[in-house]
Amino acid sequence: MHPTAMLNARMFFDVYGASFASARVADIGAQDVNGSLRDVCPSRFTYIGVDFVAGKGVDVILEDPYRLPFEDQSIDMVVSSSCFEHSELFWVLFLEIVRVLKQPGLLYLNAPSNGEVHRYPLDCWRFYPDSGKALTTWARRSGYDVTLLESYTSKQIGDVWNDFVAVFLKGDRFSHDFPGRITDGFEGFTNGTALGRANNLNPQRYPEDMDKLMLISDLISNRISVKR
Repeated sequence: MHPTAMLNARMFFDVYGASFASARVADIGAQDVNGSLRDVCPSRFTYIGVDFVAGKGVDVILEDPYRLPFEDQSIDMVVSSSCFEHSELFWVLFLEIVRVLKQPGLLYLNAPSNGEVHRYPLDCWRFYPDSGKALTTWARRSGYDVTLLESYTSKQIGDVWNDFVAVFLKGDRFSHDFPGRITDGFEGFTNGTALGRANNLNPQRYPEDMDKLMLISDLISNRISVKR
């Protein structure tokens, strides 16, 4: 668990957890590797660690990675951090998550937007600014009432990762129950969108790692020009 993954999850629970007196929370990809979302989940919530393999922090082991052992509309929140990039068919998993969510229910998704190859056992995907909108479209075409409350790409803190973060709501008519947004009080992000706010928050054309490479390239070019 890298620093921004933990920070983003903490902010999610701080902002959205206030709307729940109690909640049943399922964490998809819950194995504790240098930290777990269990560490930032409010103590008043019932936390269920779900993963594909046994390990520290895992309460439920999936026999089928695309089938959650929960009844329809039985979970208040599903959270998942640094997991979707390893799922071959993450869009199938997304619909399965929506199935088990109550109305209203929230899905918090954190997945890398860049970074090194890290197979566990596969490394398949990276997520860009409009990934949340695309998943919302997919859910609606599949017959589910899903709304994207907000999404953004967080800036790097102490490592190379930029995390794509999205918060989805099942049950659009309940959006007024969740008036706050992470992006209202957080500036360390780019390419954000938030329901009820201006679109294209902190736009940035190039990813942070590309910006750094371009800066290095410019410095090298300037040095060559000076020598000439």
